Amino acid sequence: MKSIRDIDALAFGRPNLSDQDREKLRQAQIKQQKEEGYQLLVELCRLGEYDAANQLANRNSIWGYKIVDGVVMERLD
Repeated sequence: MKSIRDIDALAFGRPNLSDQDREKLRQAQIKQQKEEGYQLLVELCRLGEYDAANQLANRNSIWGYKIVDGVVMERLD
């Protein structure tokens, strides 16, 4: 944590990210969404909600999953 004398009151917000840092952050967010989506789909299938899981997988195609016979599988399109 910075001491109060090291803080510039006239500086605006966060520092600007480079394009490379911005892309890394975007990729990390996509990966996290994909992992959370997988967990949600697995839970729906475990509960026997195959239609709901299939609809959710179709609405979120960016996750890259599909439901086959009640099992979450990676979509190879």
